[in-house]
Amino acid sequence: MTVPFFRPSITELEIEEVLASLRSGWLTTGPRVKEFERRFAETVGAKHAIALNSCTAALHLALEAVGVGRGDGVLVPTMTFAATAEVVRYFDAVPIFVDCDPVTLCPDPTSIRAALEALNAGRTWPGVPPGTKPPRVLVTMHYGGLVGAMGEYRRLADDFNLQLIEDAAHTMPAAFRADATAPWEAVGGASLVTCFSFYANKCITTGEGGMATTNDDAVAARMRLMSLHGMDRDAWKRYTDQGSWYYEVVAPGFKYNMTDVAAALGLAQLGRHQTLWAERRQVAGRLTAALADLPLELPFEPPDRQHSWHLYSVKLRLNELRIGRDQFLDALKARGIAHSVHWQPLHMMPYYRERYALRAEDFPVAASLWPRLASLPIFAGMTTDELAEVTSTVAALLRANLR
Repeated sequence: MTVPFFRPSITELEIEEVLASLRSGWLTTGPRVKEFERRFAETVGAKHAIALNSCTAALHLALEAVGVGRGDGVLVPTMTFAATAEVVRYFDAVPIFVDCDPVTLCPDPTSIRAALEALNAGRTWPGVPPGTKPPRVLVTMHYGGLVGAMGEYRRLADDFNLQLIEDAAHTMPAAFRADATAPWEAVGGASLVTCFSFYANKCITTGEGGMATTNDDAVAARMRLMSLHGMDRDAWKRYTDQGSWYYEVVAPGFKYNMTDVAAALGLAQLGRHQTLWAERRQVAGRLTAALADLPLELPFEPPDRQHSWHLYSVKLRLNELRIGRDQFLDALKARGIAHSVHWQPLHMMPYYRERYALRAEDFPVAASLWPRLASLPIFAGMTTDELAEVTSTVAALLRANLR
């Protein structure tokens, strides 16, 4: 039996929504995109939602909206996907890397504070060239769908006068609270801008796509303007009886809009998001129960956070094994179990390592953890047989290679 790393949960509802979009004759940005934005904002408790063609686009527009420019420093996690830092380079700005929490793998508030205090005092920080402007923006990331330390991130933003932007590519839905008795707060309305991904393997999907949410009217207006060529009005309406052929370009914008076909898929998925989340959560629980007695550190859901379970990323206890992570993954592949690694830290990637003279040991937690990381299959609709194949294969491999 082979088990995929992910399989999108597509039902007749999604198919009918997409067919309805195709039959309508309106394929690009139109009424379905606007409805998707409205319902998404309502779902996460945000005032505005801007539908885009990727989470990368959302991150790029967020930085543009807050005025990031050449030479600016932007705080970003090293333990994240390429997009989180690459959008900083779009502006010829400087990504200021921070280390990850050893348990959650989310950005470590202690590392963030250390970077800010060092730079504000005129001291050096790994990879930050002389002349870099003091950071005004902190970009966080919720690893695998587990919300980071939002209370601490917000305190840091307040203490150091930072704009807080969330890379929430892995979260939909996810939530957090101040303590185990406080009310839940959904990811999507807690920061200046929150950026979501709807890539094929995400918790809800539009195939390719993303969303930015914000409660700031000016930021929303700027992001919407820049998402479609810098046109000064709802350009999609110019082909309807509500619009006009006339528009003006008021800024050199981008081509980041979502299509109605994608939004049709997104509307159906959004309507099912609680069901999809419950299925992922059930799969995660069964994985945890089956793998609990193995030489692994397993993901978990603290009482003050609701995990979206986009990833099920484990840490191998290599000191208890006779094989390394790569050998383990090769063996999984040979047995038909798809997998991934999230991630090799960005400061160890050739581009950032060479451009900013970074060393692995500059961010020791991330550097020490990534050789232990392995992401196992998890998705809504994962069958009992697929779960059994994954857990039995992992257990057999690890037990056969105990020291």
